[in-house]
Amino acid sequence: MPPESAERALNQSRWLSIVGIGEEGLKGLGEDARAAVSSASVVFGGRRHLELAAAAISGEARPWPTPFDAAMLDVVTLRGQKVCVLASGDPFLFGVGATLSRHVPAEEFVTYPAPSAFSLVASRLGWPLQEIETVSLHGRPLDLIRPLLHPGRRIIALTSDEKGPAELAALLTKAGFGRSRMTVLEALGGETERVRSARANEFAWQDINVLNVVAVEVAAEADARILPRAFGLDDALFEHDGQITKREVRALTLSALAPRRGELLWDIGAGSGSISIEWMLADPSMRAIAIEANAERAARAERNASAFGVPGLHVVERKAPDALNGLPAPDAVFIGGGGSESGVLDAAIGSLKPGGRLVANAVTLEMETVLLGIHARLGGNLIRIDVSRVAPIGAMHGWKPAMPVTQWTWIKQG
Repeated sequence: MPPESAERALNQSRWLSIVGIGEEGLKGLGEDARAAVSSASVVFGGRRHLELAAAAISGEARPWPTPFDAAMLDVVTLRGQKVCVLASGDPFLFGVGATLSRHVPAEEFVTYPAPSAFSLVASRLGWPLQEIETVSLHGRPLDLIRPLLHPGRRIIALTSDEKGPAELAALLTKAGFGRSRMTVLEALGGETERVRSARANEFAWQDINVLNVVAVEVAAEADARILPRAFGLDDALFEHDGQITKREVRALTLSALAPRRGELLWDIGAGSGSISIEWMLADPSMRAIAIEANAERAARAERNASAFGVPGLHVVERKAPDALNGLPAPDAVFIGGGGSESGVLDAAIGSLKPGGRLVANAVTLEMETVLLGIHARLGGNLIRIDVSRVAPIGAMHGWKPAMPVTQWTWIKQG
């Protein structure tokens, strides 16, 4: 059997087809994708998708339930029947394909992707996609765009609805990027496709199609809130009450924590959340849980997380070690406050995954005593961090030392 025939036979044996469809409807589908739609006993999709494919649907057209069922029970219960799911563009790029694959093994479905919205925007504007920042703000906080706002960069952002472009323009303007040029691309590939541009601080359109994507050419004003891609961000960028790991110590702390993609951090005694936030800024896949007993500081950490574009930071407003019960096991732990409390270090060590890193900082003699004891018992690396800053002394200047920090770093063996 020729390879192409074997592949077609394999595809036909799979009960689920996932078909990406654009605004041009059936005209944009290949022969195999059309056949998957027409041969299915049940076709799932959004109402718009079902309307676009209506002429090819011979089975039952079933719109997604409201609210959307992320467990995909309606689809999974039809295992063994011929089922088709319609999706926008590329189903595996911020699409329903990713949700389905959590419940259906890859060997049970075949996918027919169409060009993604990112690809369509890049082709309309002539932007090399590999040089562009892309982000989905569809059903997600607009704050996610903040770490991408660097002068001269270009961003393509998926939005949720017709209000998205105006809300994004307001965010850009407030953050000091009002001169950025926004291009709104509506109903891409459809008969009503439209492309318009305006500066963020001049954005005033009201008649925007619910299906839109925004391309941003970032331009910064002098006071723009630019988040550098480095550890040890300026303390002034954070809202804090003085209880913050200072930037020089924070840089060394993050270096010792050694973030790796996809990992989870416990930040015990989080204060303003600066360690958690910089951990999450290292890569979009990073996760962090900030444990903070003080209600005011916990709320402040959440505000900081939004302002830094990492709204996914999970803040637990409880006191350690009790707050650690039931939390998912961490890949790394930072203890910056409350570490001298009985049981905190032992609980963190017990929960840490094999190969995980634990970093604890001490500024008090009590906490330093704890670290000296744990270092004698378990080993690891113990350093002292002294930082001095220039300060006025009368009409002259001199070095003013900050409180020294004792830092213990330890890696849990398997």
